[in-house]
Amino acid sequence: MSSLSYDLTLAGLSVGSAAALTGIGLIVTYRATGVLNFAHGAVAMVCAYALRQCVVGWGWPLWLGAVVTLLFLAPAIGVALERFVFRPLSVLGGDPARTLVASIGVFVLLVGGAVLVWGQGARDDAPELVSADPWGQLAVVVVLAAGVGAVIRWTRFGRELRAVVDDRRLALLGGVDADRVAAAGWAFGSFTAGLTGVLLAPYVRLDPYGLPLLVMEVVAVSVAARMRSLPVAVVVALGIGVGQSQLTRFHLPGWNGQLVQAVGANLFVVALLVAALVLPGVGTKDALPRTATARVPTPPGAWIVAAVLFLLPLGFAGSDLHTSVQVPALGVVLLSLVVVTGRGGQLSLGQAAYAGLGALFTALLAAGRFPGLPRLPELAALATAVLLVAPLGLLTGWPAISRQGLSLALATFAVGVGVSRFVFAQPYATSGLSLDRPSGFEGDRAYYILELALLATALPATHALRRGRTGRALAAMRDHEAGASAAGVQVPSLKLLAFVTGAALAALGGGMLAMSLRAFDPSAYDPVRGLLWFAAVTVLGADSTLGALTAAALLVGLDAGARGGVAAALIGVLAVCVGRFPGGPHEALRGAMERRRARLTPVGVGVRRRLRAVSVRVASTGLVYAGVAHRRQLGTGRASGARDLRGHTAGPGPSGLRGETGTTAASGTGVAHPTEPDDGRQQGNVAEPAHGDAASERRRPPREAPPPKSAPEATRLRPAPPRTPPAPPVLTAHTLYARYGSFTVLDGVDLVVRAGQVAAVVGPNGAGKSTLFHCLAGTVRPVRGRVRLGGRDITRLPAHARTRLGVARTFQQLAVFASLTVAENVRVGAEQGRVAEPAAVERALRLFGLDGDVRSLPAAGLPTGTLRRVELARAFAGSPRVLLLDEPAAGLDTAEVAALTVVLRALAAEGTALLVVEHDLDLVADLADVVHVMAAGRIVASGPPDRVLDTPAARERPA
Repeated sequence: MSSLSYDLTLAGLSVGSAAALTGIGLIVTYRATGVLNFAHGAVAMVCAYALRQCVVGWGWPLWLGAVVTLLFLAPAIGVALERFVFRPLSVLGGDPARTLVASIGVFVLLVGGAVLVWGQGARDDAPELVSADPWGQLAVVVVLAAGVGAVIRWTRFGRELRAVVDDRRLALLGGVDADRVAAAGWAFGSFTAGLTGVLLAPYVRLDPYGLPLLVMEVVAVSVAARMRSLPVAVVVALGIGVGQSQLTRFHLPGWNGQLVQAVGANLFVVALLVAALVLPGVGTKDALPRTATARVPTPPGAWIVAAVLFLLPLGFAGSDLHTSVQVPALGVVLLSLVVVTGRGGQLSLGQAAYAGLGALFTALLAAGRFPGLPRLPELAALATAVLLVAPLGLLTGWPAISRQGLSLALATFAVGVGVSRFVFAQPYATSGLSLDRPSGFEGDRAYYILELALLATALPATHALRRGRTGRALAAMRDHEAGASAAGVQVPSLKLLAFVTGAALAALGGGMLAMSLRAFDPSAYDPVRGLLWFAAVTVLGADSTLGALTAAALLVGLDAGARGGVAAALIGVLAVCVGRFPGGPHEALRGAMERRRARLTPVGVGVRRRLRAVSVRVASTGLVYAGVAHRRQLGTGRASGARDLRGHTAGPGPSGLRGETGTTAASGTGVAHPTEPDDGRQQGNVAEPAHGDAASERRRPPREAPPPKSAPEATRLRPAPPRTPPAPPVLTAHTLYARYGSFTVLDGVDLVVRAGQVAAVVGPNGAGKSTLFHCLAGTVRPVRGRVRLGGRDITRLPAHARTRLGVARTFQQLAVFASLTVAENVRVGAEQGRVAEPAAVERALRLFGLDGDVRSLPAAGLPTGTLRRVELARAFAGSPRVLLLDEPAAGLDTAEVAALTVVLRALAAEGTALLVVEHDLDLVADLADVVHVMAAGRIVASGPPDRVLDTPAARERPA
C-alpha cells in the first residue's frame, strides 16, 4: 500500500507540476498587463503541435525542435498578441469586456487554425521532452518560480512591473516603458504555456479541443493565488495534483462510486468551481462600467432579406437540407446570449451547458428515463425540458449579483466546465440515448418548418426585452450598473431574470439541435463550443437578434461547406479585432459610410464647431431662464390652484407650499421677493441675475476676514439660531463608522439633512466625503451606525430600495445610459422611482432644458454639460425627497453652473432636501444653507457658509 501511495504521489506531482507552470504563466501575464489570458491553453496546444511537427513530421532532433518551439515560437506568439491585439485595446482604455472577448477570440482563432493545419483527430505520438520521472518536471517548476520571484522582487524590471500593475498611467508619467514590460510579460507567459503543452502532450490526447480545455481547467490555481502569489499557486497546483491521484485508489460500488471516480478524475474542475464561485472575485478593476454606444437601428430591409434566406432551404434536398436544419436551432441558442450579454451586459461563458442540459433532458424525458417523470412525446419533452432548465440559470445568475467582469466570466466558465465534466461526460447520464423527432415532423423539410415556428416564437420574446420598461431597465444596467441601481432599477432581480430567460432559450435551442441530429452528442455542447458561440455573438453584434441569426448561419454553413476550423478561425479573427469595432462589423460599416457621406471641408468643420458652441450656449441660457421663471413663480407666491415644480397643486396660505409671507413652509427659509433688496446671500436667498447675465449669479462681494479664533473654537462652530423653527429632518446619519481594511474612513459621523435645505459637505481629498456619500446612498454599508430616512432605518437597504423610498443621487463621474436616448434616460428614473404621473418625464425634461430636439438623441456623444443635466433630470423625475449630488458642477462652464444653482435653489424651495459634495467653494457659498467641513473622517465644523467657509479646514484645497 505504501508503494502504491508513493507511486500515486509521484504521478500527482507530475500533473501538479504542469498545472503550476500554467499558474505561473497566467499570473505573470496578469500582473504585467491586467489580462487573464484565456488563450493560454490554445498557445500550449499550438506549441505541442509545433514540436510534434518538427520532430515527427520533419525529423528534426528533439533538442532543436524544443529550442525553436519554446525559445522562439512561443515567446513570438506572446509578443505578437501584445503588439497587435492587446496594446491597441489598452490605448483605447482597456475596457474589460473588450479585452476578455479579444482573449477568447485568440483562443478560438488558434483552435480553428490548428484544426485547419493538423486536422481534428487526436495524436498519440507527441515527443517526450522530459522523462516521466516527476522530479525533473518539479525541478523545472521550482527553478522557474524562484527565478520569476527573484526578478520581480530584486531587479529594476521587477520594480517597473509592480509599478505598471499598480497604476499604468502613473508608471508612464514616471518614465516606465509600460509597453516593454507588457511585451516581456506576454513573452514569458507564452513560454510557460508552450512548456506546459509540451510536457502534457505525451500523456494526454493531443487534439485541438481537449488540450486547450485541459489547460484552462487548471486556472483554478491562479484564482486561488488571487492572481498574485507564485508560491501559493505552486503549492495549490501540487496539492490538487497529488489529491487527484490519490482519489483513484477508491473504488466504491454503485452510483456513489461513479461520482467519486468522476471527482477523482476532475479535481481541478472542482477546484475551479470553488475558486470561481466561493472565493472573492478577482479583477476588482473589471467592475468599472463598460463602454456603451448608441443602439444601431436595423435597416427595415434586413429582416426581409433574413426571412427570405431562412425560407430558402425549404427548396433544398438531401444533405443540404439536413445541414440547414441545424441553423434555426443554433440561432435560438445564440439568442440566449443576446439576452444575457447583449441586453443584460453580463459576461456569460456557460450557455453551452444550458443548451446541453436542454438536449439531455429532452432525450431523457422522451425515452422515459428522467427520474420521477413518465415518458413524454417529443414536443412535450422539449417544453418540459425548458421548464426544468430555466431555474438552473440561477447557477450563473446568483454569482452575477455580486460579480462583474473577469470574476463573472470565470464563474460562468466554471459552471460550464463543471456541467460538461460531471454530467455530459458520465456514462450513467448519457449512455444509449437516442432522440426522435416529433410525430408528423420526421422529415427534414417538415422539421425545418417546425424549427422556424419555434424560432418565430423566440424572436418576439427576445425583442420584448429590448422595448418597454424592462428593456430600458436592462439597457440601464448594461450601460452603467451603479447608475441603474441609483435610478431605482432592481439590479439583482434583473440579472436573475436575464440568466433564467437565457437558460430557457438555450435549453430550447439545445433540444431542437439534438432533434435535428437525432441523438444527444455531448461534444456539441462542450465548453470550447460555448466560447466559440460567445465570440461569434459578440463580434457580430451582441445586442442584435439579426446578428445572432447571422452567426448561426455562418457557423453551420462554413463548417459544412469548407474544411473544419474555418468558422472558428474567421470568428477568431473578428474577435481579436473587437477593439476596432466594439458594436459589431455592421456598426463599423455604418459608421464608415456615414463618415464618407458626411465628409466636410475645413470651412465646413469650422462652421459646424461654431454651430455646436452656439447650441450649447442656447441650451444653457434656456436652463437659466427656466430656473429664473420657477424662482419668480416661487418668489411672488402662488394663487390657489398654482402648480409647483413637480406639478402638484399648492393650496393658498399656510396650508400650501408657500405662505403669504413668501417663506418656504417646510424649511423656514425665505426666497427673495423680486421687489425686495437682495444682497445675494440672505438666509439662503438667490439673487436674480441682472439683464439675464447668468455669470453674475456667482459673483459674490469679498467677505471681510473674521476675527481670529483658536482651532478648538473653530471646530465648535454651529449655525446661528434660526428665526423660525427648523424644518424636520429627512435624512439623518448617526455615528457612522466605515473602514477599508484596517483604515478607518468614517469615525463617528453625525449628519442631518432637512427638508427644503441645501447642505454641503466640503473638505480635502481623503477626508471621507465620498464614503459618507456612499453610505447615505446605499452603495457602501457602514460597519457601525445608522442611516434613517424620516423615521425609517434604511442602513441595510440597497441603493435601488433607497431610491424607491425617495433618496436619489448623481455621480461625480457621469452615470448616464449611453445606449438610451435622453428622454429614455429620464423615463428610467420616473419608472423605477414608481412615479405614476405620465407628465413627470415631460416636466423633468422641460425643467432642465432637454425638451427640444435633444430629447430624441442618444446620450452617447453628447457634451458633458448636457449629460450632467440628463443625470439631474433622471434623478428629479423619480420625485425624490432627498437629492444627493456628488460634485454636480464637474465639467460645467460658468453659465451652466449659474443655471444649475438657480434650479437647485428652486428645488430646495419646493421642499426637496439636497446634500451636495463639492470642491468649488464659490458654488457652495452661493448654494448651501448649511456647510459641513470634513477632515480625517470626522465633521470638524458646521454652520452657515459665511462662517464655516472661512475656517482653515474648509479652505484646505484638495490634493
